Amino acid sequence: MNVSSGERILKGAKNWWFVGPGGVARLRARHLTPGGALQPGTERRLRESGLLTTAPVTAYSLTVLTSTDCNLGCGYCFQNTSQDTAGGSRPPRIAHARLTPETVTSILRFTDRQMAAAGLDKLKILLFGGEPLLNPRGCMELLSRAVGHGLTSASMISNLTLLTPLLARRLEELRLKSVQVTFDGDREDHDRIRVRRSHGGTFDTIVRNIARASEVTSIRWTLRVNVSHHTFRGVDALVDRLAAALDPSRCGIYFAQVGDVGIGYANDLTPTGELAAGFARWQRSALDRGFSVSRPRAHLPCATCGYGDGRYGAVVNADGTLSSCWETAGKPGWEVGSVAEGYLPGAQTRERWISCADLYRNQQDERALAAFRDAVDAALLDHLDETGRL
Repeated sequence: MNVSSGERILKGAKNWWFVGPGGVARLRARHLTPGGALQPGTERRLRESGLLTTAPVTAYSLTVLTSTDCNLGCGYCFQNTSQDTAGGSRPPRIAHARLTPETVTSILRFTDRQMAAAGLDKLKILLFGGEPLLNPRGCMELLSRAVGHGLTSASMISNLTLLTPLLARRLEELRLKSVQVTFDGDREDHDRIRVRRSHGGTFDTIVRNIARASEVTSIRWTLRVNVSHHTFRGVDALVDRLAAALDPSRCGIYFAQVGDVGIGYANDLTPTGELAAGFARWQRSALDRGFSVSRPRAHLPCATCGYGDGRYGAVVNADGTLSSCWETAGKPGWEVGSVAEGYLPGAQTRERWISCADLYRNQQDERALAAFRDAVDAALLDHLDETGRL
């Protein structure tokens, strides 16, 4: 294909789909060459309509681990350093670090320098961990002080077991707009996998905390559903259960195949056509129940980790160490600098710099995985088209 810069051409049930940085277009067979490339005239029209245009980066994306500790003991977590040898829910993790006021100062000074170099005056922050709410004071101090440094919005990835309505309201006042939480299949599967380090399931606690926080805030929720050989049979029931317990209009839902990124963990599911059909069915079900589902996108660099020099974003550990991506944060030997000294020279960081696109590389056959994702995305576009939601 003569497709570049992350654009994609997907085969739908009745037509082809072009997915570019500027949006989606429906194509017919006549718009493509026999080899599947865009016809010159088609490419010209797509360019003129802005579908080949990548939107400029308008805000600096800062991810901060407020605590590297976690109160859960999920066996697949990429922050584990090994499995629990006793077979329990306390796998050893990356080293303890906790965000302090002094480190917040260093982080914001570093951010000012990076934003000035990139010519940006707006800031977005992602609160990350471990579990960020193990350090709520660190979360609130970072957000409150970042307002004076261009903060426009904040998001958080949390297991939500520690969220109270009062804390949710306070974080929203500090510009927290959205929170992502993970479900590992339906309640029974989830409570077997996503367990507290002190033992005990978390499903009902998470759902209750979302519902209570929704009563006092306008925070939006992204429900990530982890799909593995342990959970995929319960996903249909999970969608129904979440739709009954939560307000779907406040929630987006995302189905994610768990990669083999945890030490000693393997996901036995393979990206087959049958599995792709399951993903397509879950997305249709979620849409029909009022959840929002992320639309297919072009493969563009992540603002945080997609550039080898940290141009538009950074990942900062709670101790001020810089990593290229949250997947390596807190791991010895993967540091790419510090907020005090800035990024190390490229010659030193080249082998340590990984991005979102690299996370599952070499974990599965890449071509099979790409074909799987294309099939899922094409099915979603077909459904959006059929239901008038495109």
